[in-house]
Amino acid sequence: MTTNLETGLESRSASLLPALVLLLGASGCAALIYEVVWYHLLQLALGATTVSLGILLASFMGGLCLGSLAMARYRPARLHPLKVFALIETGIAVCGLLALVIIPLIDRVYIAAVGRGLPGMLLRGVVAAVCLLPPTILMGASLPAISRWIQSSPRGASWWGLLYGANTAGAVLGCLAAGFYLLRLHNTVTATFVAAALNLTVAAISYLLASRAPAQVEHAAEAAAAEPAASDPPASGEPLWPVYVTIGISGAAALGAEVIWTRLLATLLGTTVYVFSIILAVFLAGIAIGAGGGAWLARIVRPRLALGWSQMLAAGGVAWTAWIITSSLPYWPVDPMLASSPWYTLQLDLVRCLWAALPATLLWGASFPLALAAAASPGRDPGRVVGAVYASNTVGAIVGALSVSLALIPWIGTQKSQQAMILVSAFGALLLLGAWAWNHTAKAPAVVLTLALGLAVVLASTVRPMPPEAIAYGRRIAKMLGQSQAIHVEEGRNSSVVITRWPDGTLEFCVNGHVQATNTSFDMKLQRMVGHLPALLHPNPRSALNIGFGAGVSAGTLTRYPSIRTITICEIEPIVPKITSRFFAHENYNVFYDPRTRIVFDDARHYVLTTTQKFDIIASDPLDVFAKGTASLYTLEYFETVKKRLNPGGVFSLYVPLYESDERTVRSELATFFEAFPHGTVWANTVDGRGYDMVFVGHVEPLRIDLDQLMERLNRPDHAPVVESLRGIGVFSPLELFATYAGRKDDLAPWFRGAEINRDRDLRLQYLAGWGIDSRLEDTLFRKMMSYRSVPDALFTGSPDLVQRVLDAIARGPGY
Repeated sequence: MTTNLETGLESRSASLLPALVLLLGASGCAALIYEVVWYHLLQLALGATTVSLGILLASFMGGLCLGSLAMARYRPARLHPLKVFALIETGIAVCGLLALVIIPLIDRVYIAAVGRGLPGMLLRGVVAAVCLLPPTILMGASLPAISRWIQSSPRGASWWGLLYGANTAGAVLGCLAAGFYLLRLHNTVTATFVAAALNLTVAAISYLLASRAPAQVEHAAEAAAAEPAASDPPASGEPLWPVYVTIGISGAAALGAEVIWTRLLATLLGTTVYVFSIILAVFLAGIAIGAGGGAWLARIVRPRLALGWSQMLAAGGVAWTAWIITSSLPYWPVDPMLASSPWYTLQLDLVRCLWAALPATLLWGASFPLALAAAASPGRDPGRVVGAVYASNTVGAIVGALSVSLALIPWIGTQKSQQAMILVSAFGALLLLGAWAWNHTAKAPAVVLTLALGLAVVLASTVRPMPPEAIAYGRRIAKMLGQSQAIHVEEGRNSSVVITRWPDGTLEFCVNGHVQATNTSFDMKLQRMVGHLPALLHPNPRSALNIGFGAGVSAGTLTRYPSIRTITICEIEPIVPKITSRFFAHENYNVFYDPRTRIVFDDARHYVLTTTQKFDIIASDPLDVFAKGTASLYTLEYFETVKKRLNPGGVFSLYVPLYESDERTVRSELATFFEAFPHGTVWANTVDGRGYDMVFVGHVEPLRIDLDQLMERLNRPDHAPVVESLRGIGVFSPLELFATYAGRKDDLAPWFRGAEINRDRDLRLQYLAGWGIDSRLEDTLFRKMMSYRSVPDALFTGSPDLVQRVLDAIARGPGY
């Protein structure tokens, strides 16, 4: 018989449970901030290929799994659970702060020692594990550790579920805080300090609460007596392994679907860093809300059956999302260019993501507390229950994410991968509901289950592929629908590619919702300028590196130069060269089949960091800078690495768009480039005399162009292909090419002075560019640049008459 004092202590302790909800929320917020920061730092060295991201994901979630298992088996006998939780949070803060120092150091070791093929891949895994396992093991241990404060019972399992939901809700705040504030306006250092401060605050409060509460709340016997109908203990004869397997399948379906939906929604809404933040926040929000509902539901239903039906309903949720993404959202009459502020577009993106993904995520969120309640019984160690369920769910999540990203999508595509997720969820339901139907004396449960499984198969058969127009035009599909014909569609490991043909015969090469290249005259001119400018400015180029295959035009331009002996092309998506070499073979001079060509499939930054080769020319034509991750090819540190990969006298060219950019973005690009290449120059590509895009040209020494020597080269028979290629883009003499000169540092410095430098630690440019993606300022920005530009008297040497003709052409400016 309990005394009044004991009852009072338990009542007072129970009143502290809402405080734990807030503490777990703050912990989850810090964890997501760390996750974003660590992925940011490690991807800079390991690369952004699907393999690299898979290794990072496996390391992060593997740590969570190991931590939950370790805490399930280890129970400090003399420490209050809240004090254990406080120690864990302190450890996470320490690891987070150390990561700012350790990750860059390990990156340097990795870059120095990296190899190709399997050894390089294994080394990536070691680097990721060394950096991520210590803090993530602690993160995985936090929920099982604090759950020991609440005894194992149906009511206690409900509170465990609420704590899990609170932790996930905090992760939503962390995701939004990191994506829209900490990294947008500050950097990884500030974000880490904020996360560490949250951890330390949580640790301090937990330690104080430990002094006010006993080591455990809720009397197990009373709880069991109060709610016997809600418990589902092992004593009933039902084994626990189906619960663990089912929650593992739930995790696999959830993370597998997240990989697919993130790819499809980002293609549809735009691949900016903000869209990715919104997609992740919506996914986590659905799980958090679902966990809260599941925690309440676990008190009034049989958790084992509810867990089974939640998987069956989740199969329907996957089908719903598949239908919304492929058959509904692409046809919403949304024109992002009409928004007066990026906030309006982002709000609409949030609504679309919620409408698409919320049903399934609610059910996956509810599954976790239902699994906890199904595994809980009086007398069981709470840490073991929570740790086992958490580990099972995490193992499933790892398997789902890696199998979908590395195997299923490249093998069978996103359509069939979604069908697989529906069937996987239905199988998870069958594990629990099959035994229920088999053991039931009435036939109705078996009939209902059979009909539900049949419906899941029918729903899987209704999943449609992503419309080609959505893959081609993404966020602009409402304006572009029906104007062109998709003649080739293919999904690769990293990207989805579409080739479209317009009625006038124009071909477009589109990747992940954005047109990357066309065979129109102005686009061909830009792509060839990326190759021609460095090849003409270098007196005798022999080796070249081309960043990004694209339509192959920039790399193909380099084949026109007889002195070039090797052309290395770095491309992240293996299907791109195969496709564009078929449709753009004439425009790219069949560069794919040129004996001088060697293609390396890797993240461009990773390749440049790790290669030991040096080149006379590095020509870079990557994805547009607003695409998440592309800004890493525009950082000061990357430019400094590029300089180290250039031979003496080497030349670097870089494509930079003016369209879909605002002034802050372009000023940042200029400031960062000229910080690394103070002797660099800028060249403009215009459309009917109006600004459109640019080529930055970097050279270590001051540039001096010998016009006489250049003319002599172009007049040689072996340079006839060069002259023909230039004429193909309307450039009939070097005068016309040099008339595109748009300035250098001394000219443009007053305009970009004070602009934000794009550095590795913040990738500021992807936030600036993502914010200005709806801008239509290309000609305005070009005119501003031209207002600062002066005629470069000392840039050219040669016969006075020829020099004067070039300077006169520059003074007139590009007008074609």
